[in-house]
Amino acid sequence: MTARILDGKAIAAEIRGETAQQTADWVAKGGKQPCLAAVLVGSDPASEVYVRNKQRACERAGIDSQLHRLDASTSQAELIAVVERLNNDPHVDGILVQLPLPAGLDEREILDVVDPMKDVDAFSPENVGLLVQGRPRFLPCTPHGVVQLLKRCQIPVPGKHVVVIGRSDIVGKPMALLLAARDGTCGPEAANATVTIAHSQSDDLEGIVRSGDIIVAAVGRPEMVRGSWLKPGAVVIDVGINRVGDRLVGDVHFEEASAVASAITPVPGGVGPLTIAMLLQNTLMAAKLKTGKA
Repeated sequence: MTARILDGKAIAAEIRGETAQQTADWVAKGGKQPCLAAVLVGSDPASEVYVRNKQRACERAGIDSQLHRLDASTSQAELIAVVERLNNDPHVDGILVQLPLPAGLDEREILDVVDPMKDVDAFSPENVGLLVQGRPRFLPCTPHGVVQLLKRCQIPVPGKHVVVIGRSDIVGKPMALLLAARDGTCGPEAANATVTIAHSQSDDLEGIVRSGDIIVAAVGRPEMVRGSWLKPGAVVIDVGINRVGDRLVGDVHFEEASAVASAITPVPGGVGPLTIAMLLQNTLMAAKLKTGKA
């Protein structure tokens, strides 16, 4: 079996085009141009690239972007003051604090300071609570990107056993919530799964993975999931991105998995581009919510 490659890059371009059109329509009808403010603390190379890509994507979608660079020595109080200033800036619709933050800064406290109405990453307790209750304001970008990928690639989800490897607040937990929901932005055909959350401490992790029809790997361990772990014909969504020497690899051993799976996302070019595409959608939604016209 040779797996079908799920081209997240192409689907992300499609979604960005839709957002650009929706933004143009919104502005043409008198709406304010949406604005995304990113806060970058320090000079982590991966974060620099990610923020630069976000700025380019905003420009192409007709969304204004701001970048607030802070030195790695910035204190907790100084960073909170920057976030609060952006909370109070009427021009700013979405706030993105680029993670990871330098050692010594409390990420949870910083993210909790972001105004929930500008929390386009959907990390705040209020937005997470709304998601758990099935009435989300913003959908977390990476999990929502995965749902869009499954929908647009016509991969059926209802009734399937989905194994999510990883229990992070950013991917694992919200991913499980979206796929187990009765409905969503992509309709019931991209939801209604039976979901298992597995992780590094799960007994017989390999056996759990082998029981899955759809595998979402988001554990942060390079090429941990081997082809022998997979049920023949499984769909593999690899959220991981890890640098090994001069290579970028996912959490799944791509060559082995491709010989067993029916469909698989590559790394890079799979889920990563979709995260930015969904961030743009959330920024436009935030601008609309401010006017009560979302």
